[in-house]
Amino acid sequence: MVLQLGKYEIVNPIALGPMAGVTDLAFRTVCAQLGANITVTEMVSSRALVYKDKKSAALLKKNEGSLCGAQIFGNDPDVMAEGARLALEISGCDFLDINMGCPMPKIANSGDGCGLMRTPALAGDILSAVVKAVDVPVTVKCRLGWDKSSINVLDFAKRMEDNGAAMVTVHGRTRSMLYSGVADWDMITKVKSCLQIPVLANGDIVDGQTACKCLKRTGADGIMIGRASFGDPWIFAEVKAALEGQDGYQRPALKDRIALAVHQFELSEKDHGEHVACLEARKHFAWYLRGVKHSSFYKNQISSVSTMEDIYRIAKDIVRDLK
Repeated sequence: MVLQLGKYEIVNPIALGPMAGVTDLAFRTVCAQLGANITVTEMVSSRALVYKDKKSAALLKKNEGSLCGAQIFGNDPDVMAEGARLALEISGCDFLDINMGCPMPKIANSGDGCGLMRTPALAGDILSAVVKAVDVPVTVKCRLGWDKSSINVLDFAKRMEDNGAAMVTVHGRTRSMLYSGVADWDMITKVKSCLQIPVLANGDIVDGQTACKCLKRTGADGIMIGRASFGDPWIFAEVKAALEGQDGYQRPALKDRIALAVHQFELSEKDHGEHVACLEARKHFAWYLRGVKHSSFYKNQISSVSTMEDIYRIAKDIVRDLK
């Protein structure tokens, strides 16, 4: 399976979904090392970029090891066009992704993210403006619609194609579902059948088996994995193996998983500095320990780490005490 995105060819596309507060440079780098061959930055406000907000610009760092996109959001065509130019200038990313799927009330209720699915004509104008403003492929991430009474993804996705989208990623839930319930892969199948451009399927892909099942059912050109990667970047290696026909992928031993977690936090320290790296480690480190028996004692310690030495000490103790 080969996906064509502009001048790029990606074999067996496995994307790490953009997630605010999660997919920073360090985590994207680790996931890319393990098989995520498409990554996308955390979403950044186009208006914040135009206003020269340094914190927003700092999120737009291209990772190595994968095709990397910069994701922006907003609801003004002119501002989005300028934001897209700035995002690419800052990041040097390979493509530009527009967030039309974020369900969070702060974003969607302001007409951004999934809010744009309620104003498809405006969404089309935004996409058209961005496509004209940049010289890289422009992609769109969306949902099925605002709620179950207004599922409009088929018309919406076709409008995106008509306005120049190079690829569409569809999360098989509505905005009102947030991340609950079951993703509707059959609607993604219908989206794929009505578009000529590539389609990535997103939602309820939690291992190699579900990845293969999703691709078989939807006919999608690739998959995107989000929350299932929390503390488990090896899911990309498992999915990669499954797509290549290999069964029985095994996670590394705990000591090797902890070593990778520490490596991620070291990358984070290099990017953000020790203070922010430790704040990030408080959630990511706990995720790495999900399912590990008798780890609650260490999770409590992790919740208050403030130095890299704390991280090294806890990592050493976990490897000594747990299996």
